[in-house]
Amino acid sequence: MTVASLRRLERPVDRTSWVAMGLAACFLAAFFASVAIGAVSLSLGDVMNALAARFSSAPQAPAEALNEAVVWDLRLARVLTAVIVGASLATCGAAMQGLFGNPLADPGIVGVSSGASLGAIMVVVLQISTFGMWTLPVGAFLAGTGTTFIIYALARPGQEGSDNSRLLLVGIAVNAIGGAFAGFLTYLATAEQLQSLTFWSMGSLASAKWITVGISAPLTIVGIGLLYHWARPLDLLALGERQARHLGVDVKILRRKLILVTALLVAAAVSFNGTIGFVGLVVPHLFRLMIGPAHRLLIPFSAAGGALLVMLADLAARTLDPPSEIPIGVIMGSLGGPFFLWMIYRSRRFGITPT
Repeated sequence: MTVASLRRLERPVDRTSWVAMGLAACFLAAFFASVAIGAVSLSLGDVMNALAARFSSAPQAPAEALNEAVVWDLRLARVLTAVIVGASLATCGAAMQGLFGNPLADPGIVGVSSGASLGAIMVVVLQISTFGMWTLPVGAFLAGTGTTFIIYALARPGQEGSDNSRLLLVGIAVNAIGGAFAGFLTYLATAEQLQSLTFWSMGSLASAKWITVGISAPLTIVGIGLLYHWARPLDLLALGERQARHLGVDVKILRRKLILVTALLVAAAVSFNGTIGFVGLVVPHLFRLMIGPAHRLLIPFSAAGGALLVMLADLAARTLDPPSEIPIGVIMGSLGGPFFLWMIYRSRRFGITPT
């Protein structure tokens, strides 16, 4: 990429505005649909009244009290969890693709997802209960971030003779080793443990609670804010590491910051809800096609788009086979797999290289 092409990173303002308005409309529609649709269906008026009733001291009819309980105690925390998870994974995908200069990059390459899965499997199979009900998410979080630092230490990006491709290769190798250990522990698991592991490994928002929202939301807001703050250095990095250094970017420090923030964001997202794939791959790529690769726009658009995608996937998971619930990972895999194949086909047909 040349300096001239960097100046053409952004699409015309009119197109971006239309995409923004369409995204905002779809987001609001999906948000209210996710709150309204379920075992107990509510109208838009019922949802608005239930949202307002929590802040009112006026007496309520039994039906209104039921609607308030459904909205506040069952659905709203779950919808906000979907927003947090989707925004975290999508913005991390945008940052990773910018860092590695590869549209096929995904947050999983830094080891968080596989590490978190291994941590959760260890907690379940070895029956660890150090932190009570929090043991599984804490174990997943620690294992995910720990795996990331192991990959970083082995790859040593920024050192002489190393580059981003080395980090990718080390990530693949460590993920494979972690997958082997996870497979062995799964082999040792009992039938009851296998049911829990299978549901967790496929991802689900069924365990969403207000306390988990309170823990994840600040991490997500701060993390996305930091990634947005580094949007300009990420754009300069598209010119190449040498050119970015000449323009004042400390590539080594930037890489460390991005990997750390990405690890924390993804770990916070998957620790409570299991592994949810393809969000960080699909969403940034789509918005890069629509609004261009400028990270000042790509990061907030990816956050909103990721939240929208996970809300819709969770809505489908809850409603396609009632009263059972389909793991959200199945929904995302059915979307992400064909999309990944389309990306490969497109790159071959038009001579686009994924670098």
